[in-house]
Amino acid sequence: MEITRSGAQASAKGPADYFTGTVRIDSRFAGSGALSGATVTFEPGARTAWHTHPLGQTLLVVSGLGRVQREGGPIEEIRPGDTVWFAPGEKHWHGASPDCAMSHIAIAEMQDGSVVTWMEKVTDVDYLG
Repeated sequence: MEITRSGAQASAKGPADYFTGTVRIDSRFAGSGALSGATVTFEPGARTAWHTHPLGQTLLVVSGLGRVQREGGPIEEIRPGDTVWFAPGEKHWHGASPDCAMSHIAIAEMQDGSVVTWMEKVTDVDYLG
């Protein structure tokens, strides 16, 4: 058994190359295998760039009000208690709503040394729908 105490790991700022707005990433675990998870907090209007995951991604919404969108689909609202699954290779983005912050736990598996492929940023026009 191993316990990692809350606050034992420093928070990281979401890199500007992959995020728009203020984003905080708290890495929670990178299991002994290929599974990893992080709590990601988006300030109002903040979001990821478009991206995919080779083995898919699960989001567990913890607080606030957020938005998600898969390529070709509508923007969907997400709320605390919601679970979102993106299929392997599904191009998508996620983040906070324009007026409310949002936090989620993001869980993904690595394949061939990669957990994510980052793409272009989500424009303000696309984000606002």
